Amino acid sequence: MTTTTTRTDLDELCVNTIRTLSMDAVEKAKSGHPGTPMALAPLAYLLYTRIMRHSPEQPEWFNRDRFMLSAGHASMLLYSTLFLTGYGLSLDDLKNFRQLGSPTPGHPEYRHAPGVEATTGPLGQGLGMSVGLALAEAMLAARFNRSGHDIVDHHTYVIASDGDIQEGIGSEASSLAGHLGLGKLIVFFDNNHIQLAGETSMAFSEDVGKRFEAYGWHVQDVGEDLSLDRLTGATEAAKDVTDRPSLVIVRSHIGYGSPHKQDSYKAHGSPLGEQEVALTKEGYGWDPDAQFLVPDEALDHFREAVPRGKELVAEWNERLDAYRSADPGAYEELALVMERRLPEGWDRDIPKFRPEGGMIATRKASNQVIQWAAAGVPQLVSGSADLEPSTLTEIDDGGSVTRDDYTGRNVHYGVREHAMGAIVNGLNLHGLRAFGSTFFNFLDYMKPAVRIAALMRLPSIFVYTHDSIGLGEDGPTHQPIEQLAMLRATPNTYAVRPAGGNETALAWRFAIEQTETPVALVLSRQGLPVWNPAAVPWDAIRRGAYVLRESYKEEPDLILIGTGSEVHICTAAADLLEADGIATRVVSAPCLDRFAEQDQEYRDRVLPPSVRARISVEAASELGWTTWTTEDGESIGMTTFGASAPHKALYEHFGFTPERVVERGKAVVERLAARTS
Repeated sequence: MTTTTTRTDLDELCVNTIRTLSMDAVEKAKSGHPGTPMALAPLAYLLYTRIMRHSPEQPEWFNRDRFMLSAGHASMLLYSTLFLTGYGLSLDDLKNFRQLGSPTPGHPEYRHAPGVEATTGPLGQGLGMSVGLALAEAMLAARFNRSGHDIVDHHTYVIASDGDIQEGIGSEASSLAGHLGLGKLIVFFDNNHIQLAGETSMAFSEDVGKRFEAYGWHVQDVGEDLSLDRLTGATEAAKDVTDRPSLVIVRSHIGYGSPHKQDSYKAHGSPLGEQEVALTKEGYGWDPDAQFLVPDEALDHFREAVPRGKELVAEWNERLDAYRSADPGAYEELALVMERRLPEGWDRDIPKFRPEGGMIATRKASNQVIQWAAAGVPQLVSGSADLEPSTLTEIDDGGSVTRDDYTGRNVHYGVREHAMGAIVNGLNLHGLRAFGSTFFNFLDYMKPAVRIAALMRLPSIFVYTHDSIGLGEDGPTHQPIEQLAMLRATPNTYAVRPAGGNETALAWRFAIEQTETPVALVLSRQGLPVWNPAAVPWDAIRRGAYVLRESYKEEPDLILIGTGSEVHICTAAADLLEADGIATRVVSAPCLDRFAEQDQEYRDRVLPPSVRARISVEAASELGWTTWTTEDGESIGMTTFGASAPHKALYEHFGFTPERVVERGKAVVERLAARTS
């Protein structure tokens, strides 16, 4: 590292170091977004050197302020600042921006580099998760802080672009944040008037400040004054408002300092070009030929964040020790959140359902299991998108989260599925074990948040009830057909569709014990028969599939594979088939994703390769089932949308009956017999 600049203003030197590193990295990669890092370098510098309480050497420090770059395309703003303040990134990491295996990918990705709080990229996701982080802080502070012991006390800072504000999830999440009065959430809106295709005025003309005031936010507009004094004043004013989230509108200039591309969409999503970079550096007073220049005095100043962070952590640890002495029980419960672990023995005495209790919908069985889980896992947090009476997911006596009382365990998201998904992710990022619920068909409204959870390897739980045409009279608009196939096609995601009460209990245990994988629990509206608990092995969900009903032969003639409510159709069909002399095995496959991860020996034990006669039965798209039925088998599934009628009439109309399974099963067995004779 060298010192070749003649600048004497240290702040300006540091700000321009962020700018030039960002320009150089994008230029070297031949792709990226240089304009916003150039524009917002003063804000990033201010936050990381003067405002935020953080520790570069302990980036996971629990009481740190969180920073969310919701405008994830401006990733070099974050990477440059993390490198400069000592978060473990190297200059070579910046030089390898957007390259394979680099910790500096095109958009920030959780767990790739220290200091990256979440995966952002799809606009609005970061803003939604930030609401979750701020809500988690409020809930944990309300639950654990004691007089003289404010052990949970930090802010969430966000940089949001015009795209974050335009996206529907941004509106949903911001509306709820205002309703809940999340005073430690501070969002900087980068109002640069430019988006990828041109000026924002082509499609966007609303008064954002008035909109957020209507949401219940505290709003400031600093205009074009990005001086450190003005930004500091606005930030401190925002911190002083504790009963509302704050929006600080910043009229920045994208591509700041570029002679030909400032305030142009050409600075948004493409490198400036070597000549333009050189001219811009000259305007900053830098050597136009120097690349990845880091002046020693700038680096030294940025790295003051390291000892400052150590002091903050040490001081907090002293307070934490005092807290532990004052209230050891509360400390132990808080430690579960901080350490992301479950209480010892939390899953003892798992609920069991018995046939004599009668038929029960898996959503109703789930409600009983939730109460058991909530008793054993104090950090479990419930939520629903205005469907609590239908999804049956409230924690009894758990209390509701309101702007006046954050001690509750039930979050009411309103009709905001997309925001719910992102906020659930934010709650889980903060160490809670949170889940959100809605009807399965409305997964369509929140799929991006589910995908982000999978990308982050975050164990969010999503509860989907009314899982098929079995929901009945509400009709095809509410009947999910393609959603199971979509979830199963999503990497690092477990879709679990239990076939009865006992599988449901095991499914909840499975979901809660995950550490790196989101789980979707897919539950029925209609009542289902209950098997004796002994028929469902303890590892039914962990293994993904198991033999529920064995045939009278050592090797069956036919295997029926079902999930959820259709497993019961398979068992009834097996009775009929065996009465006709066709030895039939029934396999319940509550989680095909887990079954695919089992070793070959186990998969072959459940589905012997020698038994080619197989039929899958699932009231959903048949897509993907050929993996398990093979080319010789068949699938009974949905190839159209559903209809409005009572569920029994729908199952008969669409062919989900034991008789139809018997008919197709006999046909498959006969066809294979004819082929081998």
